[in-house]
Amino acid sequence: MSFRISLSGMNAAQSDLNVTSNNIANSNTTGFKQSRAEFADVYPTSAYGLSKNTIGAGVRLQRVAQQFSQGIVENTGKALDLAINGKGFFTLSDGGSFVYSRAGNFGTDKDGYVVNPSGQRLQVYLPSASGTGFDTGRVSDLQLASGDSAPQATSSVGVGANLPGNAVAPATTPFSATDPTSYNYTTSLTVYDSLGAPHSQSMYFVKTANPNEWQVNTFVDGTAVGTAQTLQYSNMGALTSPSPGRITLPPYTPTTGAAPIDITLDVSNSTQFGSGFSVSGLTQDGHTTGRLTGIEVSSEGIVQARYTNGVSTPLGQVVLTNFANPQGLQPLGDNAWAETAESGQPLRGFAGSSEFGNVQGGALESSNVDLTEQLVNMITAQRNFQANAQMITTQDQITQTVINIR
Repeated sequence: MSFRISLSGMNAAQSDLNVTSNNIANSNTTGFKQSRAEFADVYPTSAYGLSKNTIGAGVRLQRVAQQFSQGIVENTGKALDLAINGKGFFTLSDGGSFVYSRAGNFGTDKDGYVVNPSGQRLQVYLPSASGTGFDTGRVSDLQLASGDSAPQATSSVGVGANLPGNAVAPATTPFSATDPTSYNYTTSLTVYDSLGAPHSQSMYFVKTANPNEWQVNTFVDGTAVGTAQTLQYSNMGALTSPSPGRITLPPYTPTTGAAPIDITLDVSNSTQFGSGFSVSGLTQDGHTTGRLTGIEVSSEGIVQARYTNGVSTPLGQVVLTNFANPQGLQPLGDNAWAETAESGQPLRGFAGSSEFGNVQGGALESSNVDLTEQLVNMITAQRNFQANAQMITTQDQITQTVINIR
């Protein structure tokens, strides 16, 4: 019996060394979570239960418990490297089956899908059909856009300008865009048609003979768009007409073959103060065709494609999954786990919510193995093994003494 007790101790120490060895071997594995060997004592039982002087029968390996503490997040600068800072696992599709991982070293395959080194596809919530938010009712593979960003025709132009309160009417009448003496001030910006071609829009401001009254003339590519529009200001310099400061201009048909440009001129931010003309802002909502320049991921896990035209298009929001008992997950190798009955049902959500940590783009979570701690565990397990081996030697000597009795 005593030999078996010591042998169980040697087996336990060997299991402890094996777990420690695996931890040390994976000390540089991205997203690796160290394990801990947990042991239980063994007592023989009978139909009458345990007596108060029963001697134990050794030790056994009760379980190898995974330790899901946070690893250090290290910046890499690669856009598709992702790290979870807090709770949760990346959700991956492995041929249609879901697996889970903390390793965020992703790349793209030949079809543009975002995958890990094992070819498992990262899952995201797709943008909702309404154009706002994401559809959290279904998950899908994340595929990066490979085409250009479509152009958008300008529909609104905003002008923030201050017109001098002491200005006088021009010396020359009527107004002519080619005669600077027929207007007071001018400013311009670039607008776009439905094909993404740029056009120059100019606004000419003319002071009338009436107090606090101006006219604005709009030209696109040197062609007048509509007639002069009247701007009326109060004696405090605030715009009073048109209300609420928007002017709908007639359509302008470009020569590029694009659809007519329908522009609303927003002058609600214009004022009549002081003695100097200034332009505080010129805005428009159109843009030309854009080429993909990069991918960025926000702390909420929103993946966006950036284009040369300044447009950022959301491609999806990374799906995070958590479990009531992460230690019940089944390790699959290749930095992946599968759910089991012990782990509980998967709880899905997105980064930044109450049950999940944040996602950090351009970074990876390193292994949570503490090498110093593992080396101490190694020495302890080695001593345990040697002590049990020495116990067997002692027991053998005692047995040999008994055998040698004459």
